[in-house]
Amino acid sequence: MDRSFPEILSSLRRERKINQRTAASDLGISQALLSHYENGAREPGLGFVCRACDYYGVTADYLLGRSDRPDAARSAADTALAALGAVEARITEARAALGEYTGKEQEA
Repeated sequence: MDRSFPEILSSLRRERKINQRTAASDLGISQALLSHYENGAREPGLGFVCRACDYYGVTADYLLGRSDRPDAARSAADTALAALGAVEARITEARAALGEYTGKEQEA
């Protein structure tokens, strides 16, 4: 996490082999403004950060240098959904076991 926003923004564009003119046009800004963002001369607003995250398919934490993982938020959501699924499975098992013990089917 030693990289800055300008470095990350520039490297994302170069990794995808997109020139500044194309990226700027796709992001709805001028090439000069994108150059300023990439060299650290100017800081973007939140709207641009959101568009850039969508454009490059990364999280804001990654783009802003707060995470080394471009997909950290998605990964956290997947982990939470998996944990929820495991809890739901345990509840279903517990209801079935209770039903066997009491001889009554348990309501969901």
